Amino acid sequence: MTDGREGRDGRDARGRRVRRAPQRYQLDKRGVELVAAGHPWIFRGNMSSAASALADGQWLALHDGKNRVVGHGVFAAEGAIAVRVLARGDVRPRGPYFGAKIDEALARRAPLRAETDGLRVIHGESDGVPAVTADVHGDVVVVQSYAAGVEALARLVARRVGTAVGARGVLLRGGHRRVGAAASSRAPRVLRGTVDAEVRFREGPLTLVSRPLSGQKGGGFLDLRGLRRWVATRPLAGARVLNLFAYTGTLGLAAEHAGAARIVQVDRAGDALALARRHHVRDAAKHELVTADIFDWLPAATGEFDLVIVDPPSMTSRMEQVPGVLATYRRLHRAAAARVTPGGALVLACCTSRVTRAQFRAVVANLPSPAGGGTWELEADLPPELDHPVGFAEADYLKVMILRRH
Repeated sequence: MTDGREGRDGRDARGRRVRRAPQRYQLDKRGVELVAAGHPWIFRGNMSSAASALADGQWLALHDGKNRVVGHGVFAAEGAIAVRVLARGDVRPRGPYFGAKIDEALARRAPLRAETDGLRVIHGESDGVPAVTADVHGDVVVVQSYAAGVEALARLVARRVGTAVGARGVLLRGGHRRVGAAASSRAPRVLRGTVDAEVRFREGPLTLVSRPLSGQKGGGFLDLRGLRRWVATRPLAGARVLNLFAYTGTLGLAAEHAGAARIVQVDRAGDALALARRHHVRDAAKHELVTADIFDWLPAATGEFDLVIVDPPSMTSRMEQVPGVLATYRRLHRAAAARVTPGGALVLACCTSRVTRAQFRAVVANLPSPAGGGTWELEADLPPELDHPVGFAEADYLKVMILRRH
């Protein structure tokens, strides 16, 4: 492979790079079925004891019980996902193979270009480029790798996407490693041009600012574009809006664009709210930015709002914690619903990947009737955006449901 090469290359006695072929690994019956069905992961429970000898990030030639190659993958030494499938059949995933995947993903995003220059152009496994994402923020590309063994693939994505969009700057984040229970990652690296601490991008009628050098998706949260679009197009003239877990306040800006007269935004991250004040507030007199823990602040809150938005961060990546997380959502939803005026709307979002859409929908459906009388009606269940495709069940992480109080 020209770049994103398979396996880990070594060095000979003279320091020359020596390409190593993928290591052979025989899958059990369930693993073969997962590959054949198109699922991008093989889970830890489907691995044999031979996996203990594999190195973190090792590229594998995946065989079935008849010694046929059914695919190629990259091994992860820890976590629920043991192998990320790179290609199926006897195709060797090299530079041209991934180059085609990248170009196909770029082409699928073309319809979004009329609306925004802030979009995710590579969405990992759902685009056939495992463990790598690439986001465009205006004239900057941010590439993230989130597993060992894909660093060269991430660099290929960075070069190809950077060239395709004419980026002024290209940033590479990731290179994650685990040592026991501790995780670490390399510092972000600028691969091309310059990357400013704050970068502007357009989204419909809004101008947004992200921080590509920081975490939390740079604060831009491109996956929330559909919700910002929904808020920005509501008839909110004179409305009161409560935006919980506001972070950098992009949803508050959308509400102000729609005509809201009072917008209360709450988050525990003071630096994120400071960015909101600098860039996502047009008329300061309409905004109240509150630095507080929502779980402490909300029970004591007073007043009613025409629109209440509840968009908490991910609460867990562990399946055994899901029951407790669902209980937390129920408690949070009840407290937020109490602040919605009759005729108002309640936006409930979930980005906890371990919580399925069905589980979250059940929590939303069981929201108690308003204390002052009336009912809740599901007005919208927003689909994923075009640049966040759901290529398999576990990729359906973001759920956004909108209720109307009648």
